[in-house]
Amino acid sequence: MKTTKQLGIWMDHSMAHLTEFKKGAMVSTMIEAEPKTQANEQDLYYHDESHKLNKVQNKLTAYYKKLSDAILDYEEVLLFGPTDAKNELTNLLKDDHLFNNIKITAKPSDKMTEYHQHIFIKDFFHPSVLTLNK
Repeated sequence: MKTTKQLGIWMDHSMAHLTEFKKGAMVSTMIEAEPKTQANEQDLYYHDESHKLNKVQNKLTAYYKKLSDAILDYEEVLLFGPTDAKNELTNLLKDDHLFNNIKITAKPSDKMTEYHQHIFIKDFFHPSVLTLNK
């Protein structure tokens, strides 16, 4: 029996927690939208709104690209979280033919601890399993 590669991603616009089942355990990694760095010298000179908006959009595009690259390795993906980021990413992925064979589902959820994220993912992919061992 072939095992389906499944990935759960709790995300908002600033970070994503990627969780997968590996050898009977759940393994989590994190991707940040923008790693914390000191202010760029250009930021000190450009204060107009269009520049700021453009910069935010470029950072968001780079963040979604990192997540897209990670998703390519899976057959089923659950995107969940409290913001519209999951829906924005879902729409980008639907427009890209590389993701046609990946089942992608977006579900709303609140902010969660890592433990609660694991329960949410396990309940989605394996609803017949009632408990999650800590």
